[in-house]
Amino acid sequence: MNNFWARTITGLSMVFLLLFSLWYNHWFFAGIFLVVTILGTWEFYRLFTSGYLQPQKIYGTVCGCILYLLSILVLSTGREQHSVTWFYLPVITAMLMFFITFIIEIYRKKTRPLENIAITATGILYVALPLALLNFLNSPWSVRFLGFPAYLLGYFIFTWFYDTGAYLYGKQFGKHKLFERISPKKTWEGTIAGAVVTGLTALGFSYLVPGILLADWLMLALLVVIFGSFGDLAESLIKRSLHIKDSGNILPGHGGILDRFDTFFISAPFVFLYFVLRNI
Repeated sequence: MNNFWARTITGLSMVFLLLFSLWYNHWFFAGIFLVVTILGTWEFYRLFTSGYLQPQKIYGTVCGCILYLLSILVLSTGREQHSVTWFYLPVITAMLMFFITFIIEIYRKKTRPLENIAITATGILYVALPLALLNFLNSPWSVRFLGFPAYLLGYFIFTWFYDTGAYLYGKQFGKHKLFERISPKKTWEGTIAGAVVTGLTALGFSYLVPGILLADWLMLALLVVIFGSFGDLAESLIKRSLHIKDSGNILPGHGGILDRFDTFFISAPFVFLYFVLRNI
């Protein structure tokens, strides 16, 4: 029961903070997720640090921050320059970061250099890049709803409703395992219930926000259900491979940053791609 209340209070506090940041302004939102990026990237490297694996924790975390800050810089250049600036500046910077990991590893004299390079690069792409992309869904010219960026608000709410619906229904009525080898507690019943809740929420958003079509809301719901599930499973795969229960203990009742934001790490790039293609 204590864990239930800790989980509930922490979850509601985070929901309130994120909703307030969305409503207040995009700079405040960017600042919050910069902190999440730093903590999440460092947490990722800490999980893999052992006697024989030594990822470049400081360098990787700094690179993640730089990549995240570049997303904010691109937004500040103006809408008409995004297609060019976003394509060249972050991509070239990410390439340079990757090759510099090899140079750094040459001088470190560690026993597993290739694994160290791979883990360092993965931390940047897996944690920092998806969180950086969220800023593009919170641009000043995006469709607004009650002062919120409508599409990003929907993305968060769909994800929360999907997770909550799947968890509650699956815990009570789940019988058929979704992916027992990786996540024994997840069931098909819970996943389907979460998908139904998300679809109904998308339908509700189509009535509340006339500036975005029903098809776009349904596509967002579909992306959340499919790739949010894969995000959850991917983090479970990491933890099972490392024989740990939680990625950290910074969030009471939820574990670590990776535990709380796992669904976004895989789904955010696909949501961003759809956002770009539809120019919502």
